[in-house]
Amino acid sequence: MTSVARETEKLTKEDLEEALRAIGSTISKCKKILPKLTRGGSQHTLLARRIKALQVASVLITRELGLSSAKPSGRRKGSRASAVKKRSPGRQ
Repeated sequence: MTSVARETEKLTKEDLEEALRAIGSTISKCKKILPKLTRGGSQHTLLARRIKALQVASVLITRELGLSSAKPSGRRKGSRASAVKKRSPGRQ
């Protein structure tokens, strides 16, 4: 077993949940910046690929936690962001 594999075995549920929150926040921030970059440019392409990689990481962490309802962005049912959306469905 590699040292990386041993380190991941030590991760707690809380570690994974915090990582999922951080990844979700990072994805959200990246998505806000993406439209400001020149489409097809190197920065745009790099950021788009990073977003995709973070979404993959989010899905894998979600599976590890056994949360089937989580979205790839890292937002889970009951998170603060989704709760706000549920309280104000008519507001834009």
